[in-house]
Amino acid sequence: MVKLGYLLIAAGFLAGSYFAVLAKEGVPWSSWALGLIVGVVGVALVRFGTKKSATSKGRLEGDIGMIRSSLASIVQKAGALNSELASLDVYDVRHRIDEEFMKDLNNFVEARASLRHRYGVQSYADVMTSFATGERTLNRAWSASTDGYIDEVARSVSKAETHFRDAQEKFLALA
Repeated sequence: MVKLGYLLIAAGFLAGSYFAVLAKEGVPWSSWALGLIVGVVGVALVRFGTKKSATSKGRLEGDIGMIRSSLASIVQKAGALNSELASLDVYDVRHRIDEEFMKDLNNFVEARASLRHRYGVQSYADVMTSFATGERTLNRAWSASTDGYIDEVARSVSKAETHFRDAQEKFLALA
């Protein structure tokens, strides 16, 4: 259904574009409107198909499990990195972040829509605010590591751990 929707969007766009340039003077509005209608139907099909897929029981359960495990792993790894910072070379921290965090961060991001479908927009916003802040702060630690600013790396990793723990607590409170 989603593929058909995208096909209709493309066909509607192309038909509308074709009809818009068909005549030298003016636009045949009735023909152009037909292309617009086809495109709108395509958008409706895509939205309906995407929502149906995202809210299926199996997908919701799998995504919620993915979020739970990703957050647990991120929090554990952030705590470990924070406790090991004193013994690490500042320039190696960015490599640790790349190697250890990227898979869990990506898994969380891919599954995050299920939070909204399962628990509502406000709960989604609460968890995502803390998660996004933690992710941004972890990125700041990565950048500081690249530049060799050890104090900023330590500060950012510590803050990222706090934000990720907050996101995990908010998520676990939902379940």
